[in-house]
Amino acid sequence: MTAGAYVQSIAGCLDAAIPGHGLKPSEFSDWLGLTAVALEDLRAKHKSGALPLLRITAESSDIDLAEAALAKLSHGARMIMFFGTGGSGLGGQTLAQLGGWALPGVSKGKPHTRPRTRFYDNLDADTLSGALDGLDFAATRFVFTSKSGGTTETLAQAIATLSAVKAAGLAAKIPELFLGITEPAKAGTSNGLRSLFSSFGIPMLDHHTGIGGRFSVLTNVGLLPAMARGLDARAIRAGAQRVIDEMLNAKTPADCAPAVGAAAMTALSSELGIRTLVMMPYSDRLGKFSEWYVQLWAESLGKGGAGTCPIPALGPVDQHSQLQLFMDGPREIAITIVRAGNPKPGAKLDADLAKTAGVGFIGGKTINDIVEAQSHAVADALTKAGRPVRTFDVAQLDEASIGALLMHFMLETIIAGHLMDLDPFDQPAVELAKVLTKERLSR
Repeated sequence: MTAGAYVQSIAGCLDAAIPGHGLKPSEFSDWLGLTAVALEDLRAKHKSGALPLLRITAESSDIDLAEAALAKLSHGARMIMFFGTGGSGLGGQTLAQLGGWALPGVSKGKPHTRPRTRFYDNLDADTLSGALDGLDFAATRFVFTSKSGGTTETLAQAIATLSAVKAAGLAAKIPELFLGITEPAKAGTSNGLRSLFSSFGIPMLDHHTGIGGRFSVLTNVGLLPAMARGLDARAIRAGAQRVIDEMLNAKTPADCAPAVGAAAMTALSSELGIRTLVMMPYSDRLGKFSEWYVQLWAESLGKGGAGTCPIPALGPVDQHSQLQLFMDGPREIAITIVRAGNPKPGAKLDADLAKTAGVGFIGGKTINDIVEAQSHAVADALTKAGRPVRTFDVAQLDEASIGALLMHFMLETIIAGHLMDLDPFDQPAVELAKVLTKERLSR
């Protein structure tokens, strides 16, 4: 099953590949058939505009505004610090990592012609103090994101940062150093971030009112950090659009990769008792993608006693830390392996040195040859062990393919929500925790 930028295979989840431990043809077929209702609902919402996520990929005016804001913010800057928790942080990190963020020696474009990027999503006293202590505030820029404008963690970070900048004697420069992303002002609705930033004259970009949190990666929330790393925001959206087009044009659910994935993952849970879904890409540039997927799946579908637990992993490193459990632990784990093509093969290993080290079989091979071999070998080993495994093959990991993968998994999650009779867009447990935190701090 292909969506242009990637090829998905669920063959390793079927009984033919893992007899006695995989889905029988009739089981998978029944669940896949049930996705037809979800697909019709998605098509109707695309037509009516009721689900903006399906329309944002065809827009560009917000990208124009973000580009202009970033250019202005970056003037004279040596570093941009992004603050935002949950989906307000992970989406941007996922895309920025494609551009080399947090990967020593890996970058895209001309890293010395743009500011460095840092992300602070978790609230921790020591980390925040360390980030601000001794900082060259005049050469640093700060971007704060909160859809509602009321996220306690983000507001705490914003207040602490504003106070530090004022203490450094740069109060007059605050409108040049800060940028906010939050919902437009609305009568009768409080927005702490907008109120706070407006009091300083800080410019703000409007957060899309119909796309939030874990689904906001293709809005300015995710695309601004991507552009800060030199990525092409329009190409990211174009890749996502291809997946939407496939969904809209699919004659049957079998022609829609997200529907196939949703049916397989839901059927594994319902028919075979799978309780854990592992996301294991074989590329450092997809490390944060794995974590983004975990939030997407967990927060969307872990409700009312239902859902499966997603686990982030990264190949090849987690072959040495988690694979033992995946392959030989309880039979309640299914693994998704993402194999990404790499136009840069890496170092070619000297045959004599390899022989001296006792690993003559890698002599003359490149680093990429080894990673590719491992990504296929692990999938084969899991199959031999009777463990469900799904694979994604990406010919080239670039803006278009990451956009396609992001949209695939958002659609897969939404369709799975239909199959489980759950609302994939709310998060009641998260909201309860916010209320109780506020009550405790108000005592």
